[in-house]
Amino acid sequence: MTRAIASPYIPNSVPEVKTQMLKAIGVESVEEIYAEIPEHLRFKRRLNVPGPIPSEYALRKHVENLLQKNKHCEEYVSFLGGGCWQHYVPSVCSTIMGRDEFLTAYVGEAFADHGKFQAQFEFASCIAELVDMEMVNTPTYDWGMAAATTVRMASRITGRSEALIAGTISPERIACIRNYAKSIVPNVVQIAFDEKTGHINIQDLRRKISSRTAAVYYENPSFLGFIETEGAEIARIAHEHGALVSVGVDPMSLGVLESPARYGTDIICGDIQPLGIPMYCGGGLGGFVATRDEPKFVAEFPSLLFGVTTTLEEGEYGFGEVYYERTSYASREKAKDFLGTMAQLHGIVAGVYLSLMGPQGMKELGEGILQRVAYVTSLLSRIEGIRVPLFDSPHFKEFVVNFDRTGKTVREINKALLKHGIFGGKDLSRDFPGLGQSALYCVTEVHTKKDLDILAGALGEIL
Repeated sequence: MTRAIASPYIPNSVPEVKTQMLKAIGVESVEEIYAEIPEHLRFKRRLNVPGPIPSEYALRKHVENLLQKNKHCEEYVSFLGGGCWQHYVPSVCSTIMGRDEFLTAYVGEAFADHGKFQAQFEFASCIAELVDMEMVNTPTYDWGMAAATTVRMASRITGRSEALIAGTISPERIACIRNYAKSIVPNVVQIAFDEKTGHINIQDLRRKISSRTAAVYYENPSFLGFIETEGAEIARIAHEHGALVSVGVDPMSLGVLESPARYGTDIICGDIQPLGIPMYCGGGLGGFVATRDEPKFVAEFPSLLFGVTTTLEEGEYGFGEVYYERTSYASREKAKDFLGTMAQLHGIVAGVYLSLMGPQGMKELGEGILQRVAYVTSLLSRIEGIRVPLFDSPHFKEFVVNFDRTGKTVREINKALLKHGIFGGKDLSRDFPGLGQSALYCVTEVHTKKDLDILAGALGEIL
């Protein structure tokens, strides 16, 4: 007979406690709880994992040994982007993120809350100034969910059920939009792009837009790095047909690029990961949505909004949730939309980052990235067989490198780059087969001139 033991990491695993819990819900064993799971879906053998490790020290060593198998960006120079980027994280951001009153507080509730509401308000204020809008939500899971949220908002505002999406969007983001928005926006149609510039094909947009279109969504800079220059014309066409315009942005670009709000955009979204959030193996994300402070927009936000108000004490201010009744937290199944746990902790850190950088800091950061992109694309263009950038457009942070003329695949090239201590660009051959053997390269403020020279030298040697 196996001796029952309690897990040192799960308080309710104590046998006596488990017995009391089962008795309270009226069942004899845990197995009764799982009775509805069909036999063919059940896992019949033991997991191939080590037995219990009761020692904290031994557990730590075990996990560290597993992690040592990883190749990470502290050891390798990374040129990977595509939705999660390597940016410098100031020490103060990590310090604030680890503070107990923020790290242990949950969503918007009052427990363990020492200034979290104000911190969220300050974050929203910083993003609002950056994107030139007035209303900003508490961060949701990621950019994909934020983009899908803007499509759902547009559908409810216009009463329409179709969305037009730029054809250069990340396939993962398009999948998220289709999945999350399909209950009220079943028709998601992609717009063709110009093969030379990458920009939205205006003629195709004119052909596909109609009185059924709720939203036109594109990104600037695009997923492929180029800067869309037809924003004002896209907005004009959309508004002529009664549709709204939603634009996804990399907030890091807005120190040097004009906000989409200035060329007719109705809703702006994006990800705050570049703003002081470590990559966390691709999981340090947080999607934001921003609009004008107009009732028709505010009423459709599914996520929490924070505002400032006076208190009983003259001269003091308080911070709290705005128009709480519209959320699923208050209205549950009667709400227009549903939202679960959000990335508030990342929002607080992004607010810290933006307050430290200020307008001048964001401008200098953007200029530095533009200069690095110009330098490295000039270097790579001298290598025989490489086409870079693939699109004849200005680029920010990311750009496409085509290797068709080299006779090598991106996979082969990236494998060879690993021997030089380099993570190569994201392989686009599966997601964008029309681009051939192309890779999406990313350059940020962490890359030195030496890093860029090493990349060019390594690719020259490999090819």
